[in-house]
Amino acid sequence: MNDPSSLSNLHEIKTTHLHLDWSINFEERKIAGFVLLDLVAIKNDVTRVVLDTSYLDITRVSLDGGDLKFNVAERHKALGSAMTIELPGPVAKDTKLQIKVEYSTTEKCTAVQFLEPEQTLGKKHPYLFSQCQAIHARSFVPCQDSPGIKITYSAAVTSPLRVVMSALNIADEDLGNGLKTYHFIQKTTMPSYLLAIAAGNLVSREIGPRSSVWCEPEMVDAAAWEFESTETFIATGEKLLTPYEWGRYDLLVLPPSFPYGGMENPCLTFVTPTLVTGDRSAVDVIAHEIAHSWMGNLVTTGNWEHFWLNEGWTVFIERKILAHLHGELERQFSSIIGWKALKESVDLFGNDSPATALKPDLSSGIDPDDYFSSIPYEKGFNFLYHIEKVVGGPTVFEPFMKAHVERFASQSITTEEWKSFLFEYFEKHHGKEVVEKLNTIDFDAWINGTGMPPVDPKFDTTLADQCYSLAKRWDEARDSTDFADFSPSDIENFTSNQKLVLLERMTDLEPFPHHVLAKMDELYKMTAIRNSDVRFRWQHLCLMANYKPIYPHVLEFVVEQGRMKFVRPLYRLLYKADGGADLARETFIKHKAFYHPIAAQLIEKDIGLAE
Repeated sequence: MNDPSSLSNLHEIKTTHLHLDWSINFEERKIAGFVLLDLVAIKNDVTRVVLDTSYLDITRVSLDGGDLKFNVAERHKALGSAMTIELPGPVAKDTKLQIKVEYSTTEKCTAVQFLEPEQTLGKKHPYLFSQCQAIHARSFVPCQDSPGIKITYSAAVTSPLRVVMSALNIADEDLGNGLKTYHFIQKTTMPSYLLAIAAGNLVSREIGPRSSVWCEPEMVDAAAWEFESTETFIATGEKLLTPYEWGRYDLLVLPPSFPYGGMENPCLTFVTPTLVTGDRSAVDVIAHEIAHSWMGNLVTTGNWEHFWLNEGWTVFIERKILAHLHGELERQFSSIIGWKALKESVDLFGNDSPATALKPDLSSGIDPDDYFSSIPYEKGFNFLYHIEKVVGGPTVFEPFMKAHVERFASQSITTEEWKSFLFEYFEKHHGKEVVEKLNTIDFDAWINGTGMPPVDPKFDTTLADQCYSLAKRWDEARDSTDFADFSPSDIENFTSNQKLVLLERMTDLEPFPHHVLAKMDELYKMTAIRNSDVRFRWQHLCLMANYKPIYPHVLEFVVEQGRMKFVRPLYRLLYKADGGADLARETFIKHKAFYHPIAAQLIEKDIGLAE
């Protein structure tokens, strides 16, 4: 399969297994060692192996102990450097090879963030963690860095601090002098972007029959309490789909600079500490990451143009899990929040932007990270939701979800393959009548069209109506000074998500006068709320209005965590707000080292510090 985001010769040879032998050096901020790549030729007369690399220091390449010539090309701006390895002679189709590459990461590695002790909770030990999605695995291992290649892997990692990976820990070896070697195996095939490692002062706590939570000791009790419903989510996923394939489902709560809400690394989901709220109001993200165990990890996008097959499906399954646990109205309510996020992404890129297509064109070699937004998640979800409605609702559609996993497990697929199976399945199980219903869908507009979806989903607003009517009351009172009709009891029975929807609705309106925002804060104590999503929306609402009393709280929030969902829009809003541009730039420059390299790169673009 062609992959515009990889420089490897994917059409000639493919990787089947990687073995990583690594040593972590916290002082030099490097990972050094070697990788063994098990390769198989997929055509005749293959004379070379081309691997993806990015900012690696490669010292030697060998085959059966004999040195091989290699050349690292000049860097492509987004895709890194192609590393071409000359084979001793042409090899025939189906020939198996094992190539050894000795190398070290460099300080420019984008996959790994090394943290100083003061950037951690405990303040005593350094820490490192990786984030490879989309195309960053190539900066810590030379590989065929494409989701179209599914591999197994094993690892032996030597470190002075505890190591965890996206694989099963099978043995630990004490080397004395404060060092241990940790051994791992991942027997289920997966794409390279799911290679993951973390090392630090880590402890674990059992939270279920196949789950533990890992984090620094200072947070382990709070995290174990927050995530104790994990097994319920896994069991619900199994009921909807197929048996859970990965053995363990552990969680690693990362230090605050982790740039995402969660990352579905197999056996070990990485999550942001912003989910540990003390009231379990943010654990739905875990349902999302668990859903990835099937959608994305087991059935994988063929390349980054089909990323919606990972994320749209995962949001769809996440909301199915919520509906099964909390009722259909919860799914509808979550979908309303998602629709708002989708609208904001479309507004940010522009209605005609190619970045708003469900299947964007990446053939120009752009960095897939530049297109990262809620579009593949929420436009993808809405596409599947629309199909579900058209074919006859959940009872007709849910068996297809399971069939989709059974058909494509351990494969990487395209939108075309997904669509072809959709028609094949419904014709076989429901006949011509349902196929005719499918034919009423404008697939081209959904898949290739830009902007918002072509169909209004008409979600059930029952749980949102109270939020909407309260937002309307504030809107009608914007020119008033009499707020006697408002009181703290307006929101005392609201869930965190209802507070979120209230604020989201208000950000859809004209900016509010400052005296109204001050009154709202006095009554509802919005600035003091710790739930990160609610805190973010309140700050968003205030920044829209150039409400300066919020500025110090925004600065506090953007430097205490690095989750891109919050920091990127807040930096953009502050940059555009009255007297906020210098503040935004100065704060970012001062704290740049705190952010993950992926986040820092994107924030620089957001606030005009980089092209």
